[in-house]
Amino acid sequence: MELASNVLPGEGRPLVVLHGLLGSGRNWLGPARRLNESGRPVVLADLRSHGQSPWARPMSYDAMADDVARLIAGLGGEAVDLLGHSMGGKVAMNLALRRPDRVARLVLVDIAPIAYRHRSFTDYLLAMRALDLGQVQRRGDADRLMEPAVPDLAMRSFLLQNLESDGAGGFRWRVDVDLLLAALPDLVGWADPPGTLPFAGPTLELRGELSPYVDEAGEAALRRLFPAVEIETLPEAGHWPHVEAAEPFLAALQAFLARPDSRAAT
Repeated sequence: MELASNVLPGEGRPLVVLHGLLGSGRNWLGPARRLNESGRPVVLADLRSHGQSPWARPMSYDAMADDVARLIAGLGGEAVDLLGHSMGGKVAMNLALRRPDRVARLVLVDIAPIAYRHRSFTDYLLAMRALDLGQVQRRGDADRLMEPAVPDLAMRSFLLQNLESDGAGGFRWRVDVDLLLAALPDLVGWADPPGTLPFAGPTLELRGELSPYVDEAGEAALRRLFPAVEIETLPEAGHWPHVEAAEPFLAALQAFLARPDSRAAT
């Protein structure tokens, strides 16, 4: 399967960016443009069943990582720098562990290789499924109808990015809500890919100070599977540190990517 992607062209090793659950590559366009200013190519991928990529089963980390491996092969086949946020971070970890030849440097954004028990995304997906699209003639209608179930305006706006015109005056979801609900136990979970060794390459974890996603158990799991990991905490940021602490996030990321390493593009 071929993933949809937005390529910001440049010279040298690409940085491939993987978004989180219910997101898309365009969520990362702002940081990508900043990173691209130095001439680095940046590739914003839409993971399967998200954004402009096709809907596909299974929604498993092996399958999503294989999609990304094919995307990387289409870029020329050399190892890339790989960044993943939340669900995209788990895809990135899976790929780095199973196909370390594809990943030169790994950046994880507020995620660890552990199983989570957060119910929030179940509630969000149920709210999306419950939305009566027949009553939606404009985006404002959807916002009003979803407000009781999702009172946080920022989260509601994020979810409604997945609403698109159906071409006939109405709206439809751009994601397969039922598929994602069925797959959610696996998506919030984690299983080490069988038979894999730890990823020895340079790894950076950028976590939000206010986020519960990378706690002591998460740190231990990161150090077990990614022994070279550096963990940096971004003050006053939650689960979206690239938005909530944009400047410190970019500074830390750029400093990490600017370091020379043995696999640097020539």
